[in-house]
Amino acid sequence: MATSVESVRDAVRRHSTRFEAAIPLIASENLLSPYAKELLISDFHSRYAEGAIGDRYYEGNEQVDEVETICVDLARRLFGCSFADVRPISGTVANLAVLKALAKPGEKVGTARLSDGAHISSAPFGAFGLRGVQPVTYPWDEERMTLDVPGTRALLLQERPKLCLFGLSLFLFPLPIEELRPTLEEIGAIGWYDAAHVLGLIAGGTFQDPLREGCQVLSASTHKTLPGPQHGLLLGEGADPDVTKRLASAAFPGVTSNHHLHAMAALAVSFAESLAFGQEYARQVIANARALAQALHERGFDVLGEQLGFTESHTIAVRVTKEGGGAEVSRRLAAAGIITNKNLIPGDTSSKHPGGIRLGSPEVTRVGMKEREMVQIAELFDSLLHQGRSEAEVAAAAAALKRPFTTVQYCFGRGEAAYRYYDLVGRPPSG
Repeated sequence: MATSVESVRDAVRRHSTRFEAAIPLIASENLLSPYAKELLISDFHSRYAEGAIGDRYYEGNEQVDEVETICVDLARRLFGCSFADVRPISGTVANLAVLKALAKPGEKVGTARLSDGAHISSAPFGAFGLRGVQPVTYPWDEERMTLDVPGTRALLLQERPKLCLFGLSLFLFPLPIEELRPTLEEIGAIGWYDAAHVLGLIAGGTFQDPLREGCQVLSASTHKTLPGPQHGLLLGEGADPDVTKRLASAAFPGVTSNHHLHAMAALAVSFAESLAFGQEYARQVIANARALAQALHERGFDVLGEQLGFTESHTIAVRVTKEGGGAEVSRRLAAAGIITNKNLIPGDTSSKHPGGIRLGSPEVTRVGMKEREMVQIAELFDSLLHQGRSEAEVAAAAAALKRPFTTVQYCFGRGEAAYRYYDLVGRPPSG
């Protein structure tokens, strides 16, 4: 048994060592701050708090109620909304709560196609299938990498779904919610925005404002462009009180029991940090993504969305069919110390062998990289995939580039009080 324990600890340490020397470009990953990580390993982890604030099924929840009240208040302030529920334990669980609250089995729900960037929760084999709703997929403008507005308007008028999901897993540009708002109102549909990928950009005021543009409900995970713990979130503004009542009931007891109190406490810290640093961070995330996309384009890579400047978010989509396809390219990059993921792009039919890769700037920005480093990262791509340098050579260069960037930025407890995020167990910050 002791051997198993040491094997687990060794594997985790090797993972940490690997990422310390790597360039992490997964669009759906980010890093906790020192204060948030301290709370994630606190005694809150060991406790239960079923129910709502002030109305729990367990004793000993007084401090939990204090923290959750603060967390909800911070969420309302950060996103300028009247309703916030921080009990979903992931983005997909938050999506399930929306579906449970606002759609019945057999009803139509609008969404994008997976090959156009939708998340798997909106697929028949995901949360949509679990709830038994019928997806109605929007037409797509491949050149602009966004919804085809006239086509989507016509589809909505024809199919008349009662719930319309806007949100993507390959999220390059703001979605045309304002343009579709009159159509949603005409057919009586509720607009629902999945902000999992762009939550931090929305918090920073640098992307779009879906709760003011035509969506009454927002769901999200909280660990991507919003650099918090892995958790979920529901927000609402301008919705019928019955809608928010149903959302709260769907969150508990619908799709959660205990809501991972340690992550909820860490989320409160992350919201406070976003209020303090979120605008600066979000602006740099987007600037870095655009700089990396431009540098890759200049080196002969087929970066999608060129017509609109490649990206207005944290995400970049690259068609790599001429370099060997998404599966092979992402594998080679990982061997060379650059962590990405293969990804469906418009026209693909196989998720295992897609034509694209997805890149993201949240984590490299979080450790202090800026536009200059994005150009250097593009040079690493070019060296490996176009110039024939070996994986070992590029991995050494990637490690050298990363070496000065191992401390979390844009958070409380920076500088001497901060710790290197690759440590196996974070040390509580001082001061």
